Amino acid sequence: MLKRIDAGVLNVCYEENGDATGRAVLLLHGFPYDIHAYDAVTGLLAAAGCRVITPYLRGYGPTRFLSAATPRSGQQAALAHDLLALMDALAIPSAVLAGYDWGGRAVCIVAALWPARASGLVSAGGYNIQDIPASMKPQTPENEWRYWYQYYFHGERGRAGLQQNRYEFCKLLWRLWSPNWDFDEETYRRSALAFDNPDFVEVVIHSYRHRFGLAPGDPAYENTELLLTAQPRIGVPTVVLDGGGDGVSLSGGSERHERFFGGPYQRRVIPIAGHNLPQEAAQDFAAAILAVA
Repeated sequence: MLKRIDAGVLNVCYEENGDATGRAVLLLHGFPYDIHAYDAVTGLLAAAGCRVITPYLRGYGPTRFLSAATPRSGQQAALAHDLLALMDALAIPSAVLAGYDWGGRAVCIVAALWPARASGLVSAGGYNIQDIPASMKPQTPENEWRYWYQYYFHGERGRAGLQQNRYEFCKLLWRLWSPNWDFDEETYRRSALAFDNPDFVEVVIHSYRHRFGLAPGDPAYENTELLLTAQPRIGVPTVVLDGGGDGVSLSGGSERHERFFGGPYQRRVIPIAGHNLPQEAAQDFAAAILAVA
């Protein structure tokens, strides 16, 4: 069921399912998706006795900023602090953290910098912490073309395009990033409602500018961003997932990410599946979570 709670700078809307006394699992979605990506995963985890919490991230769905003065930042440190604030508000000292895309970034940061809060980690795409100081270093042409949408967002034409065409634009990304997933219009529409949040465009644009050093961050997260420049290792038990048909993942996916992990570590490749792993491969995603729970 959907609930609300003030947590940090947000009033977070989240879904809670399963046994309230069970092992806590937090599931974080990415861009451009929402909590419905985890519908099937939630059912599997609840059946296994877990307490499952799935929040709308800042800028998505009914989640709202508490103050008009708070910067509408989409930077990686902000997402991690939102997760910590939610855990604090719900009095959850430690949980299995799982996510992909933006959500994968948040859970990786918390696991790296506050390992006591993460009893286990599942990260689609591997080590998702951005290396912002190295962001302007060119990659191979094959990798560069996959990020066309990020470069589009660097200009004001991209901001206007997302504002005007958010439904169609995000649906295009769904198709490009999960070319083997035959989702229907109703499945997409259910999630696309979350993009009508009044802060969606500002948060998204800031996210894709900040990661390239093109926009300043929120000063409240400056210390955390400085820590992240060291690319800290993650020591908690981890399962990394890669979709074999991910249309946005860089060549090779996370196959060379093991050096970023210092604890028990597994990498699993899910054939055919694209970028939206929990929705495309719910059984595999849930199994990964239960492996570290």
